[in-house]
Amino acid sequence: MKNGVRYAMTMDTKRCVGCSACVLACKAENGLPLDGYRDWIVEETRGKFPNLTMEIRSERCNHCEHPACVAACPTGASHVAEGGTVLVEKSKCTGCKACIAACPYNARYVHPKGYVDKCTFCLHRVKRGQQPACVEICPTKALTFGDMNDPDGDVARLLRSRQSKVSKPETGLKPRLYF
Repeated sequence: MKNGVRYAMTMDTKRCVGCSACVLACKAENGLPLDGYRDWIVEETRGKFPNLTMEIRSERCNHCEHPACVAACPTGASHVAEGGTVLVEKSKCTGCKACIAACPYNARYVHPKGYVDKCTFCLHRVKRGQQPACVEICPTKALTFGDMNDPDGDVARLLRSRQSKVSKPETGLKPRLYF
């Protein structure tokens, strides 16, 4: 990876209130179509009444270290870019949906213009020294973005100080969206 940077995001499920500010900020920042989403809110209820627990999560592409979507892409449109960010090069994408089928996180959709679209960790903003739009707008500060390899950075500090989990660890894809 370029300069040894490994981007990741943490999502504090105790802080998230499901307001969808992250979803709306992403749509606005990236000019997404009405039915296109790069991130979304999940409300998961567990247990049996009256002993129920609820978890609210802001989910998106997990930017895996071993992305199945990249391996499945026949044109090379899906690729690993700076900091391990998984991106889609629109001009190379045929919309075949092989990457959609390969992704266990349902993190991709077909844009009305025919290419597959997904979260980019707002790499265009990150390159300018800004945070991803979802992180910047979150009113409860549930989202944190940064370099996992920076021991003094917020993401590395949070991962050291809190118990975290990833979605579907059994896939072996090593997702970099931590809850």
